[in-house]
Amino acid sequence: MLNERPLICCTTAGRNDESDPRRRILEDWQSYPSAILAAGGIPLSTNELCPEEMAELCDGLVLTGGADIDPDLYGEEIFNDTVKPDPIRTAFEVPLTRAFLERKKPILCICRGFQLMNALLGGDLWQDTVAQLGYVHMNRDIRHPVFAEEGSVLYRLFGREFRVNSTHHQAVKTPGRGLRVTARSVEGIIEAYEHESLPIWGTQFHPERLTGILWDDRTPDFAPYFRFFVEETKKDAQGRV
Repeated sequence: MLNERPLICCTTAGRNDESDPRRRILEDWQSYPSAILAAGGIPLSTNELCPEEMAELCDGLVLTGGADIDPDLYGEEIFNDTVKPDPIRTAFEVPLTRAFLERKKPILCICRGFQLMNALLGGDLWQDTVAQLGYVHMNRDIRHPVFAEEGSVLYRLFGREFRVNSTHHQAVKTPGRGLRVTARSVEGIIEAYEHESLPIWGTQFHPERLTGILWDDRTPDFAPYFRFFVEETKKDAQGRV
């Protein structure tokens, strides 16, 4: 920790430069580090390098949103041409996540990160919710209800029913080992989980877009969710000293 504030690794979204195959462009969405900073943490964005060193240096990890998950992580082939993984990002985030898991450090999983963690713990995904389920929330302006399970962090912070955003093409089908589903949409889509024994929390929706200057009164302000994560990370780091 730095001055009693936990150092939290936030993954970045990479993409290949179509005009030059030698270049890799990293996109750092400010909503994630801004939410961590406002909650009392110190965000550190990755550059798709040094996964072991990042896990050793940082007190916690935020797995952010982005491209589709590679289906070979859960033993499937690509379902159709709408499924577009990012092999370079996956090649970095898989060892990064495993390094944090080995150290049992706190991890917050959002959208793609929610799906990645599920796959690494043995779960699988709906690869294309439109084709496979006839359902998707792909519009950032949509706000829809979810229902939280009693005893979960979300239930404690926001109650049984509240509205969230969703911008996702894929979704968790079968939860991975140790993951307890803590919220679902009206249609039954898994919107949140917590791990039974490890400090892992995750949402399919995007709480980082529902806090601070991005918040509007159609949903709860999710700043308390990030404060919860930062405080848990701080306590975990203090316990390691």
